[in-house]
Amino acid sequence: MKRTVLILVLVVSCFSFLPVALSQDDTKEIPECNYCGMDREKFAHSRILIEYDEETEEGMCSIHCAAIDLAINIDKTPKAIMVGDYGTKKLINAEKAIWVIGGSKPGVMTKKAKWAFEKKEDADKFVKENGGKVSTFDEAMKATYEDMYADTKMIRDRRRMKKTEPNKK
Repeated sequence: MKRTVLILVLVVSCFSFLPVALSQDDTKEIPECNYCGMDREKFAHSRILIEYDEETEEGMCSIHCAAIDLAINIDKTPKAIMVGDYGTKKLINAEKAIWVIGGSKPGVMTKKAKWAFEKKEDADKFVKENGGKVSTFDEAMKATYEDMYADTKMIRDRRRMKKTEPNKK
């Protein structure tokens, strides 16, 4: 009996050390974006979780904030990059995902949206309904870096406007 209990305790202990990236509960573990403070549960459809080779993890609300993290942590090697599937909000492998760049749906932290889909047919359906271009992860990251200045300026302008708006009560 003692041996069974000991084995059970060891098995449970091993699972408690699994990285957040393997869990769909990442928004509970990392509730806010490390860069902008946005609620990652609210933006589960665009959130990103990066697990680095030294077993650290960073959670962001969008590919925009993930690009900032990857640039700042240039000496760290990503072991896994996970992204929320646009439709299901389930974490999927960002590098294997089907990405859609652009379209009529407003992006998260960007003027030009970048959405990830696990299934090509879901991405194709999105493009048919909303526009955009089916792309790879590398193309989505390249577009993110190319859009960085304009997007950062847009975010600053929006935040400045919010600060100057009279309080509505």
